[in-house]
Amino acid sequence: MLTAQQALDHLLSNAKSVSESETVAMQAALGRVLAESVNSLVDVPPLDNTSMDGYAVRTADTHTPGSTLKIAQRIPAGSVGAQLEPGTAARIFTGAPVPPGADAVVMQEDCAIQEGSADQVQVNIVPTSGQWIRRRGEDLTAGKTALTAGTFLRPQELGVAASAGLTHLNVKRRVKIAAFFTGDELSLPGEPLKPGGIYNSNRDTLLACIKSLGCDATDFGIVPDSLDATRETLRKASKDHDLIITSGGVSVGEEDHIKPAVTAEGRLDLWQIAIKPGKPLAFGAVRKSDASKNADAESETWFIGLPGNPVSSFVTFLLFVRPFILKLQGREAGIPQSYPMRADFDWLKGDRRNEFLRVKINAQGGLDLFPNQSSGVLTSASWGDGLVDCPPGQTFKAGELVKYIPFNALLS
Repeated sequence: MLTAQQALDHLLSNAKSVSESETVAMQAALGRVLAESVNSLVDVPPLDNTSMDGYAVRTADTHTPGSTLKIAQRIPAGSVGAQLEPGTAARIFTGAPVPPGADAVVMQEDCAIQEGSADQVQVNIVPTSGQWIRRRGEDLTAGKTALTAGTFLRPQELGVAASAGLTHLNVKRRVKIAAFFTGDELSLPGEPLKPGGIYNSNRDTLLACIKSLGCDATDFGIVPDSLDATRETLRKASKDHDLIITSGGVSVGEEDHIKPAVTAEGRLDLWQIAIKPGKPLAFGAVRKSDASKNADAESETWFIGLPGNPVSSFVTFLLFVRPFILKLQGREAGIPQSYPMRADFDWLKGDRRNEFLRVKINAQGGLDLFPNQSSGVLTSASWGDGLVDCPPGQTFKAGELVKYIPFNALLS
């Protein structure tokens, strides 16, 4: 069996970003990936401006605390002041351009209006040149790169693009993913349960994971446990999709048809990974239904088969499918960032596989362990804040540091 790192390296070495792009309006670009770098149309800010309410002054006039200056002008945001003459100050408000001649702003808390003289201000500190002034172009410079290709567009990136004067962005097309679920025991919520049956939790979990990454998802539903049905669904799913994801049917039982079906309809490159939960994970490709048997990479649809146990399915999606999708989108991908945190529990029996334990941050800043780490107990993932990455054979006692991966870093 491959290690987790070996398996991820194999997946990522095959993934290539989709090449097609489209131009969309700013408000339609959230959650998309920038296809080409964009330059700012303007300097941001366009002029030197104040970051505080107060008074624009010349430091040459304020060598000592208590200097008194005549208030010669008032500059609200959106107005441009006149040349500041020696011995004068300008009343100025946050965001307003600093008038020519001024080289500092003194915030109003450090000033006082002289009693009986509304046009005189007393500056009670000695300002330094440049104080509370935001310089022209310090954020963005006209003609220079504002956002680079491959950037995942969050609200803050859209704000940057808007401040640069842009109204539309060229983004990668959405990655198209087909999903289906195998198991005669499965029913959808709202349907009567079959004898010995269970509700299909993986459908809603995985489709939500796919959509949370900004992909288009096609749900092919529950597929009967038969080789013919599995092959037929693979052929349908291969059309117009970049990736097929399945859940269930990837073990070695007589009713597990994913392996022979994918082998018949394409190829299987990877089968098992030395992790817990989630050992049975399949990776390969399915020939597109209109492709020849000598198909090249562009005539194939990638395939990833996940385990049927709900925690195994969820964890393997986060650790392997998510980075594969990120690379298809043109984003950076790899092992997620882990953080050293204190375990407030003992883990005294290491497994030969790389384990991923469901944990929660407690009020003392340590990690608590969900008491039932079974791959069928999905409430452990709902209860938890993240995973402890526990290498093969590792044991530890309460108080020791472990590698913690938060769920919020794995779900975006």
